[in-house]
Amino acid sequence: MYKHVALLRRDEELDHEAFVERWRAADLAAAFDGVVRYHQVFPTMPEHAEFDGLAEFFFADRETLETAIGDAETPMANLDVDFADAIGEERGFAGEAIVQRDDVDGDTDELYKHSAFLVRKDDLTHQEFVEHWQENHTPIAREITGVVKYDTIVPTDPANQSFDGVAELYFDDVDALYDALGSEGSRDYDATGEMAEKARADVDNFLAIDERPRFIGKERLVADER
Repeated sequence: MYKHVALLRRDEELDHEAFVERWRAADLAAAFDGVVRYHQVFPTMPEHAEFDGLAEFFFADRETLETAIGDAETPMANLDVDFADAIGEERGFAGEAIVQRDDVDGDTDELYKHSAFLVRKDDLTHQEFVEHWQENHTPIAREITGVVKYDTIVPTDPANQSFDGVAELYFDDVDALYDALGSEGSRDYDATGEMAEKARADVDNFLAIDERPRFIGKERLVADER
């Protein structure tokens, strides 16, 4: 599957509740041909979140995704909404979603999710970053206590993406998520559990952690036509 994640910030004239109400009412999936699944992800702590929400669109193949989102440098820049700022180069990510662990048979509705928008360290190439992420870090992260699903998204066009990848870890319980990965707005935290501690220690080997946005939210399945 291929996926586009739009990082949303609400229009300045709206409070968070009004933003959510308009977003829930909008049929964004219908705006693009080829969408086979559509999620909304709402922050667990809106007052501390780096974004107001994530809109996630799935496509069956890369060609369909690229046709739908248009120019890779400004994915979905022309998405016409009346509740969020313009969605441009810094507000989206397109790539191939790779399932690394799935204990829920793909049913992520109402699960809590940590989305990390990854930026590599300056001394690594994108390929070196991907190799460390997939071969060294992912085997640790998939075993973090409480994780029930883990996906990585590798960019289809790295040169024209704002991030080097996206890591998505799902939990049934939000407190387990906070224990393992910190809460909204936190970057330095004491990870709980052996594998969470190992994952936290390893990020310094390949990530520019102060530059990567993160988002913790509860997922809502809006449409699934697979």
